[in-house]
Amino acid sequence: MERRLAVVTGGSRGIGAATAQMLARSGWSVLLTYRSERSDAESVVAACSGDGAWARAVQLDVSDEAAVERVFGNLPAEAGPLRALVNNAGIVAPTSRVADLSAERVRRVLEVNVLGVLLCAREAVRLMAPPRGSGGAIVNVSSRAAELGSPGEYVDYAASKAAVDTITRGLAVETAAQGIRVNSVRLGLMDTEIHARNGEPGRLDRVAPSIPMGRPGTATEAAAAICWLLDEASSYTTGAVLDVSGGR
Repeated sequence: MERRLAVVTGGSRGIGAATAQMLARSGWSVLLTYRSERSDAESVVAACSGDGAWARAVQLDVSDEAAVERVFGNLPAEAGPLRALVNNAGIVAPTSRVADLSAERVRRVLEVNVLGVLLCAREAVRLMAPPRGSGGAIVNVSSRAAELGSPGEYVDYAASKAAVDTITRGLAVETAAQGIRVNSVRLGLMDTEIHARNGEPGRLDRVAPSIPMGRPGTATEAAAAICWLLDEASSYTTGAVLDVSGGR
């Protein structure tokens, strides 16, 4: 099988790690990026390689334009052409009401969650679009917070994810004729480490009763939706925002 490369940002743990490993098992070459968790990233690479896939990890702050250009400008030829991008890297700050937000916090959330998505998508499109490439697929990882607004918790984060959905729709139409599909997976409450790292380890238990299915989702369930949108099984799907939220 001819090699094809998928770049997964924020691929060192959680949903990014699950997606990278699922892609590797499906025959993709995988380049995952990480911000600071090098040992975690290396563990994911080892798991992907164990499944027989080409896999590498590279450190990257997706909000750093020069760094993004450097990573996408030096993709290893042996991994195959870039055919997929998963814009998974994102951050959320501790819960706060808008009245207590700092400009510094909001700026950083928007830099990573919005600017980072645009920069990585820009570089991917440059490589995927003819004549340089032969098309591909981009999946942006969003959140139900984009519609729910996250009042009293993360209004800035919710706003950033609403921007991601708008980017998805606009870029999908802009690049459809170039053979590039762009979709978004809008996740609900997921059982990952992000809540504990964000200072609220009990958030899953607190919010779970509001989920119609009665439980949070798993990283594997999120990865399955992402991988479907990258696969030819979804070849006529672009500009879509797929809710994976247990009905929330």
